[in-house]
Amino acid sequence: MEMTFRWYGSKFDTVTLKQIRQIPGVTGVITTLYDSKPGEVWTREAIRSMKEEVEAAGLHISGIESVNIHDDIKIGLPSREEYIENYITTLENLGLEGIHMVCYNFMPVFDWTRTELARKRPDGSTVLAYNQAAVDSINPEKMFESIAGDTNGTVMPGWEPERMATVKELFEKYSGVDDEKLFENLKYFLERIMPVCNKYDINMAIHPDDPAWSVFGLPRIIINKENILRMMKMVDDPHNGVTFCTGSYGTNRNNDLPDMIRCLKGRIHFAHVRNLKFNSDTDFEEAAHLSSDGSFDMYEIMKALYDIGFDGPIRPDHGRMIWDEVAMPGYGLYDRALGAAYLNGLWEAIEKGSRK
Repeated sequence: MEMTFRWYGSKFDTVTLKQIRQIPGVTGVITTLYDSKPGEVWTREAIRSMKEEVEAAGLHISGIESVNIHDDIKIGLPSREEYIENYITTLENLGLEGIHMVCYNFMPVFDWTRTELARKRPDGSTVLAYNQAAVDSINPEKMFESIAGDTNGTVMPGWEPERMATVKELFEKYSGVDDEKLFENLKYFLERIMPVCNKYDINMAIHPDDPAWSVFGLPRIIINKENILRMMKMVDDPHNGVTFCTGSYGTNRNNDLPDMIRCLKGRIHFAHVRNLKFNSDTDFEEAAHLSSDGSFDMYEIMKALYDIGFDGPIRPDHGRMIWDEVAMPGYGLYDRALGAAYLNGLWEAIEKGSRK
């Protein structure tokens, strides 16, 4: 595996490439053209400029997270044809620049859902958190307003103000889309893009829905073992794979994470590894990566990845806000750097233990 770090670009991220370069064991970044809009073509020139900036810092681009998918594709509107063609052009430009992994999601309206961006923990750190009762009590149109004050002046991925301004219209557009229709539209999209993925050896790694159940009545399909295996079979191409995000699949406590990893051998192209602490089945907060700080056995998760021969990029996912850092919630430097070191340590121990 390769240890990587998510980076939003020098115009948007409080973390610098210089700082990332100094995290032991981190050799690549997972990045994006953060100011691009869903449906726009990423030009080869813009991709190359981003790539050159990363390489000048002594790192390389291990993958893209995300090339966002326009809602018209997810809804299945006739206008999706134009946006799919634009997506294909973007993939071709990424392939020509030697980038071979794209993480994306197929979540309607909300990219991910949290009810708090700065829940205070006993140690004084703050974390992202979710409480179903809070979701049930709020108008979805007011969802962004409820968390906007804790963004620390940053633009949160999937919660861009211009997108949140159209929430009501988006809900109306999705009114006729259920799980089956969303699966159908995902299949159509994947079948259209697989030829360019095969030509340029681009692994498409779908990110699970977060949390792994319906929110505000919206369809959610990438939520469990049954559904992800269905997706693999409906477009049975090795380039059609997954981002295995422990924090997203793990929101549903019925999901056996190590078992799911082993069932997806050869189709996990990217891994987000993080820990959650549950206060109840529908109230959870993000924890330090250390197993004892949360509810997951991080050793067993990393061992499952090792056992299937996973050799793709891993990144520490959302971290706590610690040591008075002010950054995008979940995406500060310090706790994620600690997470990278911890995950690397687990991997080394597993690797050396397997030789005995």
